[in-house]
Amino acid sequence: MKGTNLGEFEELILLTVCILFENAYGVTVMQELEKQTGRSLSISAVHAALIRLEKKGFLTSRMGGATQARGGRRKRYFQITDSGKAALTEMRRIREKLWQMIPETG
Repeated sequence: MKGTNLGEFEELILLTVCILFENAYGVTVMQELEKQTGRSLSISAVHAALIRLEKKGFLTSRMGGATQARGGRRKRYFQITDSGKAALTEMRRIREKLWQMIPETG
């Protein structure tokens, strides 16, 4: 598995794939992430992150059926792997630990 570190964008992509469950493909991931974060994203950046996460072993993909609406092209659906879930859990643990370490200010 190539590299196990997650950047912020990769973490958001993984979380969004989890939210979308069986309906996670490039466009739906982009739309949901834009909706939740208010960021404007390019489909190219989303696709690059999805492929990068698949290479890291955090996602798997499968091809859906061709549709007329897509000019006969098929959608690539993504799903999180156990390694991806473990990476998200570790990121959450680290973030919560750091938040708890912030001193109270009065």
